[in-house]
Amino acid sequence: MIAIKKCTLEDSRKLQVISYETFNETFKEQNSPDTLNDYLERAFNLNQLEGELSNPFSQFYFIYLNDEVAGYLKINTDDAQSEKMGHESLEIERIYIKRNYQKHGLGKQLLNEAMEIAEKRNKKKIWLGVWEKNENAIAFYKRKGFVQTGVHSFYMGNEEQIDFIMTKTLSSEGISNKDTN
Repeated sequence: MIAIKKCTLEDSRKLQVISYETFNETFKEQNSPDTLNDYLERAFNLNQLEGELSNPFSQFYFIYLNDEVAGYLKINTDDAQSEKMGHESLEIERIYIKRNYQKHGLGKQLLNEAMEIAEKRNKKKIWLGVWEKNENAIAFYKRKGFVQTGVHSFYMGNEEQIDFIMTKTLSSEGISNKDTN
């Protein structure tokens, strides 16, 4: 059974654990251990996560499969967006699924959740940044109707990495092109 639950401040430690695990699983092969560990400590320390959880323009959601946390989603609106995209946009900052839960449609479920939230908030666009070397994620987002609209720099330690900015324009009648499969 799949369930999605909005995170609260009380979930900060659980969020920290899954953030470390999923980011490490996703990027450890492409980065030095020191660089990766420095990033994990900076991005996912409790003070940082508690600040993000307290921001009214950022929300986190856990996805559960059979009562086990399998991954999470982070969305941003307004001034919490990592790029200035305006008040009509919603950013998906993170969709991470634990490796042993991938290929179960959970990423698609979280993407659909973000699109439903965007629709409820009358957003016109939904966007995200995805590492240029993350070919699986790029292909996934393209299949879901996202197109590359720009690039931005992401720093892993002192190393500059390039993220593709991918955007999906939402229809004025709601998200008629939302993937329901």
